[in-house]
Order: sequence, then structure tokens, then C-alpha cells
Amino acid sequence: MPGTIAGAATYALEWKDPAATRLVLDTRDLTIDKVEGEANGAWQPLQYALSDKDATLGSKLTIEVPDRNAKVRVGYRTSPDASGLQWLTPEMTEGKQLPFMFSQSQQIHARSWVPLQDTPQVRYTYSARVTTRPDVMVLMSADNDPAAVRDGEYTFTMPQRIPSYLMAIAAGDLVFKPISGRSGVWAEPSMVDKAVAEFIDTEKMIATTEALYGPYRWERYDLLVLPPSFPYGGMENPRLSFITPTVIVGDKSLVSLIAHELAHSWSGNLVTFSSAKHGWLNEGFTSYVENRIVEALYGKDVSDMEYAIARNTLGREIKDMPEATQALAVKPGTELDADGALSAVSYDKGAWFLQFLEERFGRETFDPFLREYFDHFAFQSITTETFLAYAKTHLFDKHPGKVSDAEIQEWVYGPGIPASAPQVLSQRFGIVDSARLGWRGSKQLPPVVITQPWITQEWLHFLDGMPETLPVADLAQLDAAYHFTGTANGEIAMRWYPLAIRSGYAEANEAAAAFVQRIGRRKLIMPIYTALVQTEPGLALAKEAFEKARPGYHPITTGSVEKVIADAKPKPAPVVAPAPADDESEAPASDEPASVPPTN
Repeated sequence: MPGTIAGAATYALEWKDPAATRLVLDTRDLTIDKVEGEANGAWQPLQYALSDKDATLGSKLTIEVPDRNAKVRVGYRTSPDASGLQWLTPEMTEGKQLPFMFSQSQQIHARSWVPLQDTPQVRYTYSARVTTRPDVMVLMSADNDPAAVRDGEYTFTMPQRIPSYLMAIAAGDLVFKPISGRSGVWAEPSMVDKAVAEFIDTEKMIATTEALYGPYRWERYDLLVLPPSFPYGGMENPRLSFITPTVIVGDKSLVSLIAHELAHSWSGNLVTFSSAKHGWLNEGFTSYVENRIVEALYGKDVSDMEYAIARNTLGREIKDMPEATQALAVKPGTELDADGALSAVSYDKGAWFLQFLEERFGRETFDPFLREYFDHFAFQSITTETFLAYAKTHLFDKHPGKVSDAEIQEWVYGPGIPASAPQVLSQRFGIVDSARLGWRGSKQLPPVVITQPWITQEWLHFLDGMPETLPVADLAQLDAAYHFTGTANGEIAMRWYPLAIRSGYAEANEAAAAFVQRIGRRKLIMPIYTALVQTEPGLALAKEAFEKARPGYHPITTGSVEKVIADAKPKPAPVVAPAPADDESEAPASDEPASVPPTN
């Protein structure tokens, strides 16, 4: 059953406006028990009002502070349905021993578990004292002690100023194992060794990024592996990135996610967007830095494949997006849901723009510029216009003739992908394309000598290049050779199952339903639900799977799935030809066993 947090939040205030006598805080579904102000060492009641609930923003808490007290304290309780918290029973965890709770504050869900000014324009330090049952370990986006003892009493301090979406908390059956002197993994006991082995390069990633963009300013960098219901790949909570277990596949092929969350320690956590409408300042910069880390540690061929996968996905998605949301910076007056503001445009078009600048100015110029940018705006929240003004002074005007103002305006405020976008060609993807093309023409699977060395990225590209649907016989042949159905690799699953569902390959339905019941990461399951609801039988299966999965889903995931099901306009199931009997199937081109995609 969902739980609640009860507590008191104390605010140390510096009154800037001499006429101000009100403190306004954001809340969502909070019960306010009392509000007090401190004067001369004593706490006195203050008048307050909670506004009617807005569906998106929650309820404004207005506190009258006529004496402009230096400290105000709010006693409150969360709702069991708090949008920023997920409560899991022991059965929903990896070890199935203790309950688990974790927060997800981005974009504006911190207000559901603490009253505060829930905007990245406001930055603060915080300290906390948490009391819980003694067998549960509690962590926060703060100074977690790797040697902390479980005793039900925990204290935390975050001395660097952060925005509200980076406040985080987690509690459960968690143990710690180090990777280096300043980095390690928190996870459930049965998961921690696998996670350490997968993320063993974390210290190398930190050192690589420091060499490029300056010192790591947050002291420790630890990773918390959450249960599979976590709705995102990762969350860059400072000092303690939250990580999905779906990237632990045994071959380090998906650890670019760790590079991404680490990169946020510079782009996002250190220099922060002032609102989600400027999301590319967080995610575009971070995706660019991520790729530089991947290139430095794993080689340019891997980083090129990562870029190509991201840009191919962006190309497919951007075609169906309104023009206003195809721009990096959303123009004033455009209304966006905060949770939907960060699309592939913010991540991948943003990184593409920065690679465009890198190509025009050269790394010998662009790298020092970025390092100075992170230093200049450290612990500040800025807009796109602030970045552009800084870039004009410190990059564009210093090196005239490299880019035009028209090109910059097209990249930042224009729709689509500009013609000036640099292209990435991957030789390894060329081989994948040839293998796929050869199979589609001849129905002869590529020889194992070609597919055996493939890593996850190559298998993703192999599937990404398939048409919307394939004959059932073709899917059966691929499945028999490569065992896509039932894969534990979520990146492969999110591509294979929608293709199978759209094509009427019913043999994959049971495994697809099991996958969305086991995993709560939105990126991986939403394409499957979207494919299912296109037909009446698929919609029925989606509803059935969702009802079974709902107790283990995060509220953010639940809302996404509910919307897809509610908006569904299914068609009758397609009529498909059955797969040929085994003795009629096409044989592989070689007698060798087909190589299988990486999995755990």
C-alpha cells in the first residue's frame, strides 16, 4: 500500500523586497497542518491559505508574514497518491525482503512531497533529518555516507545550491559497494555486484569529463540502482544519480546512460535551465558531453553509432511534432505540459547544434569555451538568450566568419533540422545495413561471422531499419535465429515488440505483456503500449497488462499509459498469413548457429 511522508519544512529566508510580507510556496495534494514563524527564539502561528487545486500546478500556499520572519516552518503530510513518490511492497523489489520508496521530482513533482518554490529559477541548500523503520536505509541527493549504519535515524546536508527538481529521497534494502574513492553503487544486495561490474568505468568517466570541462564540484558521485518501476533511464540527482536496472545487460553496451547522468553534473546541475522551455540547455548540452565521454572511453566508432541512433530516432519523431515544439527554445506564449517539454528535440537536436558549433570552431576553440561557460554560470539558472549572448561575446565575435546569425537563429528557433547539420557516418552501421538488405532480398540470414561481433547498438540499428511491418514468416525466422522475443535487453525489446505487434506476430504477445508488467521505464514500454492499442485485440491486451502492472508503476508512468489507452482508436485485428511449418522455413545462409543479441 502507498505510504506517506509527514514532516516539517523550515525555510531560512532573506527578504529582498522591502514591501514583501508574503511567502508563496507550491504544493500538490499536501495536507498543511500548521504554519509558524520564528521570532526571538519562539515559534508563533502564521495565517495561511491554500488555493483551489489546479490540475497541473497543484495548490498555491500563501503565508502571511507581516513581521518578515527570518525563519518560517510548515508542518505537512503527503498524499498516498503523491505524484513525486512511489511506494513499493517487498514483492515489487528485486530482493523481495523490504518495502521501497523513491522520489522523482523532475519536472514539478517536488511540490507533491515538500512545500517549496518548485521552479529551477530558485536554488537553495538544504539539510534534513529523516526518521524511519530501523531496517531501511535512507538516501538523499546529499552527503550520503558510504559507511552509514541502518538505525532509523539519518541526517543529510546538501551544501551546494540546487533547484527543486534535484531534491531526491529513497529508502529500502540498500547496500553500498565502492568503485573508486569518490564513487560507488547503492543497490539491493542481489543487484549490487552486477551493477558495480557494469558501471566499473564510472571513475574513468569522471576523470575524462574533468579533463574536458573542469573539476567535479559535488564531492562524491554515487549511483543508486532503483527497482525496474523507475519511470526514466536515469535521474541526475546531485551526488546520487538514480539509475534504471534496465541498462545492466552484462556487456557495458548501455553505460552511455551513466555518462549522460554524470555529464549533468556540469550541464544541468551546475548550469541549469531557468524553465523546461529552455530544456536543451540541460539535455542538449548533456547529450553532447555524454557523447564526448563515450568517444574518449570506448572509441569514435561507438560514439558515432550512438549519435546515428539518436538522430535517426529524432528524424522519425520530429515529423509528427507541431512546428512550435521542433525549435530548441520554445517561443514565448507557447504552452507546454512541464512533463512533456523535454522531447528528443531538447536532447538530440540540442547535441546536434553543439556538434555543429564544434565542427565550425574546432575542438581546440570549442572545448575551452564550454569549460569557461560552465565556470561562468556555475550554480546559476539561465535562459537560451543568456547563453546566446554569452556565446556571441566569447565565441562568435572572437572568431568571426565561422557561423552566421541566420544559422544560429535557424538552429535555435527554427523547426526541423537545418541543412547545415553535420552528418555522422558509421562504417559499422554500413555493414549492418548491408546485412539487413541482403536478408530482406534473399531471406538468407547473414553469416554468424558478421553478426557475432555486433554489440547492442548494431542490433538496434538492424531493427530500426526495418519497415513498419514484416510478414509473419520473416519475424518467425528472425526470432528463431536471434531470440528477440523474451530478450532481457530493454532497448531491443522496445523495438522488437512493436514491430511484432504491428505485423500480427502473435507469438510475441505474451512476452510483450510480461515485459510491460515487469518494467516501468517509460521509454521502453510506451512504444509497446502504443502499438498494442492500434487494434481491438491489442487494446484488450494492453488494458489487461496495465491492470496487472499498475500497482508497480510510478504515477508518472501510470498517467502516460492511461492517456494512450484513453486516446486509442483501434481497428480490427489485421489478417495475417500464418508462419510456415518448421520444415518449410527458410534456412540461414550458414550452417553455423546464428549469433544472438547481447542480453543478461
